[in-house]
Amino acid sequence: MLTVPILLGVTLICFALVHIAPGDPIQNLLSPTASAADAARLRAAYGLDLPLPIQYFIWLGKTLRGDLGMSLASNSPVLGEVLRAFSNTIVIALIAVILAFALSMIFGIIAAYRTGTVSDRAVTSIAVFGISVPPFWLGVILVIVFSVNLSWLPATGMGPGGSKTFDYFKWADFKYALMPILTLALPPLGIMTRTTRSSMSEILNQDFVTTLRAKGLSELQVIAHAVRNIMPQAIAMLGLQLGYLIGGSVLVETVFTWPGTGYLLNKAVLTRDIPLLQGTILVLATVFVLINLGVDLVQSAIDPRIKRN
Repeated sequence: MLTVPILLGVTLICFALVHIAPGDPIQNLLSPTASAADAARLRAAYGLDLPLPIQYFIWLGKTLRGDLGMSLASNSPVLGEVLRAFSNTIVIALIAVILAFALSMIFGIIAAYRTGTVSDRAVTSIAVFGISVPPFWLGVILVIVFSVNLSWLPATGMGPGGSKTFDYFKWADFKYALMPILTLALPPLGIMTRTTRSSMSEILNQDFVTTLRAKGLSELQVIAHAVRNIMPQAIAMLGLQLGYLIGGSVLVETVFTWPGTGYLLNKAVLTRDIPLLQGTILVLATVFVLINLGVDLVQSAIDPRIKRN
C-alpha cells in the first residue's frame, strides 16, 4: 500500500541529492577553450538551465514512461546501461546472499544448539570477523593471495579476453566471479549467523520445545520445528542483505573491475554524469523497495499470524 508513495519519495530524494552535490557536469563535456556561450548552449540542450522543480517534474515524467535520459559521458540511453550493469551485479549478489544464507542457517543452528561450547565460540568468531572486515580490504587480500601469489584465479574482469557475457556453468567464466562472490558473501554471513543464533537460542528455550521433547520427538524433529519458527525473521534478513549487496557493492566491484551497478555508480560519480547517476540510484532504490515488498509477501505466506495482523 505504501510502495508507490515510497517510490515517489525515492525519486525526489535521488534527484535532490544528485543536484546538491558540488561540481558542474557540463564542464566535463567542454574543451578547455570553450566559451561561456558554448557552456550555456550545452546546458540548455540538456535542460540544466531550467529551475530545479521543473527539471524534477520533467525527469519524473520521462522516468514514468521508462525513459531515464541519455548518459552525458557515452551519449547512450541510461536505462540500457543500468540494466546491463544490474544484470551483472545480480549474478554475484544473488549467489553471494544464497551462499551466506545457507551457511548462516547451518552455523547459527549449530551455535544455538551447542551454546557455550567450542563450536559456539568458533561460529561467533566467524560472525564477528564477517561483520568487522571491510569488504574492499578482503577483496584486495584475496587478489594478492589467489591471483598474485598462487595464480589460481583472475584478478579482474568478467570473463576471458574482456568478455561482457557470463555463463554460470562454465568454469572459464565462473572463476572470474568467485572472489567477488566470496567478498560480498562474508558480511551478510556474519550478520545472518548472529541473527540465526540469537533467534534459534530463544526458540529452543521456549516451553513448546520442552513439550516436543517430552512427546518423544527426536532432536532433528525438534530442530525442524524450531527452524520453521525462525524462518519469517530469516527471510526478512535475507531480503535486506540482498538489497544491501545490490546497492552497496561499489567498492567491491571497483576492486575487481566487475561491470555492475557499483562500478557504474563509481564511473558516474567520477564523470559527474547526472542522468546516469540518477538512473542508477533510482533503479537500485526501486529494486530495494520491491525486494522488501516481496519479503513481506513471503513472510505472510509462511506465517499466518503476520497475515492476520
